[in-house]
Amino acid sequence: MLTIIGAGHVFDIKKAVREAILARSPAVVALELDPGRLYALQHPERRGRPPMMYGLLALTQQRLAGEYGTEAGGEMLAAADAAQECGAKVALIDRDAMAVFSELMRIPFKEKVQVAWAILMGTFVSKKTVEKEMARYQEAEEQYLDEFAKEFPSLMKVLVDDRNRIMADAMRGLVNEHGAVVAVVGDGHVPGITKHLADISPEVIRLKELQHPRADGASFSFTVSASPGSGTDLNP
Repeated sequence: MLTIIGAGHVFDIKKAVREAILARSPAVVALELDPGRLYALQHPERRGRPPMMYGLLALTQQRLAGEYGTEAGGEMLAAADAAQECGAKVALIDRDAMAVFSELMRIPFKEKVQVAWAILMGTFVSKKTVEKEMARYQEAEEQYLDEFAKEFPSLMKVLVDDRNRIMADAMRGLVNEHGAVVAVVGDGHVPGITKHLADISPEVIRLKELQHPRADGASFSFTVSASPGSGTDLNP
């Protein structure tokens, strides 16, 4: 059994993530992290100096997380703590961040400039703007991701598509080896990963469900299954 939780690094969803993991008592909790990023989250006082653009992005996330009353990446730490609580192993399933950054340095110059400008402008983005973009994404996520891919094709491949495949393969291996697995990844990775894993029908919990839990305490979720002739079906 695989459960995929779509998280957001600047939102205060630590309690919801913890409860979702404890309710399922998995053998493994898989995180969209590499060892270096997990260490940096656990030991913020020992962080080195990252590349400038990477550092600006981190500072933006930290500032926005503060506006939401949490810390950037807090949901990942909550997931790691929940794994310890229920006796589960922690698996780090993402690519090494510095390897990803090095690959980004090889994308076409025009895209590189656009990305640098977007990151620079992002340092001034407001909480209101973040919520507006989140609403636009959640209303039409396929269209949103398609627009992003058209504007930044190389960035989409490096940051999203390649990592979706790598993390999906890691999840499949963990399920085959351990059985019950809960994976916590950025919500933008959920559509692509679930397509890769449609044949094993993962349970999926999205970010908006973590942000707005049901009054009766139950979690919203759906499973993804392969349907001949119609691609992927979403079953409530």
